[in-house]
Amino acid sequence: MTRREVFPDEPGLTADELVARAAALRPILRRTQAENDLRGWYGPEIHEMIRKAGLYRVVQPKMFGGYQQPFSVFLRIIMELARGHPATAWCYTLASSHAFLIASHWSEQAQIEVFGDGDFRCCQRAAPAGTIERTQGGYIVDGVFGFCSGAPVATHFVGASMLADDNGGPPRPLNFIIAKEKYTVLPDWGGTASLGMQGSGSNSIRIDKVFIPEHHTALNEVVLSSALFEGPPPGLTLHKDPLYAGVVGGQYLTEFGAISAGVARAALDAFEDLLRNRPMATDPSRKRMHDTEAQRVFGRATILADAAEALTFAAIDICMEHARRFYVDGTPITGEDTLKVWNMAVQATMMGCEAVEMLFHAAGARDTLGGTPLERYFRDVQMFRVHVTTQPTWWIMRGQAKLGLPHPRLG
Repeated sequence: MTRREVFPDEPGLTADELVARAAALRPILRRTQAENDLRGWYGPEIHEMIRKAGLYRVVQPKMFGGYQQPFSVFLRIIMELARGHPATAWCYTLASSHAFLIASHWSEQAQIEVFGDGDFRCCQRAAPAGTIERTQGGYIVDGVFGFCSGAPVATHFVGASMLADDNGGPPRPLNFIIAKEKYTVLPDWGGTASLGMQGSGSNSIRIDKVFIPEHHTALNEVVLSSALFEGPPPGLTLHKDPLYAGVVGGQYLTEFGAISAGVARAALDAFEDLLRNRPMATDPSRKRMHDTEAQRVFGRATILADAAEALTFAAIDICMEHARRFYVDGTPITGEDTLKVWNMAVQATMMGCEAVEMLFHAAGARDTLGGTPLERYFRDVQMFRVHVTTQPTWWIMRGQAKLGLPHPRLG
């Protein structure tokens, strides 16, 4: 298949306009929080608004109909959407961000086929699951892949399964991409299926013995270090942009920092409304905004939200500088480089969580009942607390890297 030029609907669309369009969705996202959480994702109407706004194409290559914006622009958009509805931001982010993964590691031929006319969204299950077996010209994949956030809006799915080594060595994870016509999205998300992020579209995907052609797979270990690559990522040559350097661990975690910072802003909005409109318990003639303890909590949470935003942007700046050097002169991106960005982003995420939790605890019983904004935001941030990427394992690996101790994933 030969490549043909694909253009986005609005080639001159600027970064600021993309961010403004995301911010403009806030009113409808807030109005529909409850129904979207019950449904498990934000539904076809909002999906179409996001699609028409061009927001799915932010980090998609220009060659295939995207806007190929700096990753910091993508993070600004995520923050705006999370301020409207945290779970919508999670679903949107995990359906949109994998464009840079595919553009980094899959061959030009695969990208031509996968990106197609430019209407592309891709969810992922990063941890290996299911089974994969060699066959003529490719592989047969089978199994259920859980927590595929963004699945309801995705056109494709990226998964990984452990591939046996023909020479008797240990099995290795093989990444593959598959179009939505070849898998089933299971109805196992939404409502009480999870504590929080109920509208994140984190459904399971079932694949029933589907053939995956060889060129729709990628063997690279893409998370922490360029030293683990089989060779230079195809995306650097094809797209000539450090955005597609291919070590995705640091970039991925800054997305969580952006969502968490956005949730903190949403909680601050709800708490400020409470302070301006609810009477003080000790003096009903005055509003709660005149309570010094409420002022303290509001101020502290604002500081945490500010810091979460700033640290997220600082982390992506460092990450993209690593990518730029790798692109320009081949300077390796080390495991320690990535873990530095990773844990900075996790720290930003935790500051956003702390801001939300402070506001929830200070709000009062009436504003923590089921279905209130602060109750929703409190439940939502707990999903960061339990996520595998925020656990102490990564602190240990950072210490190991700093001490020069060996670890197979550090390269």
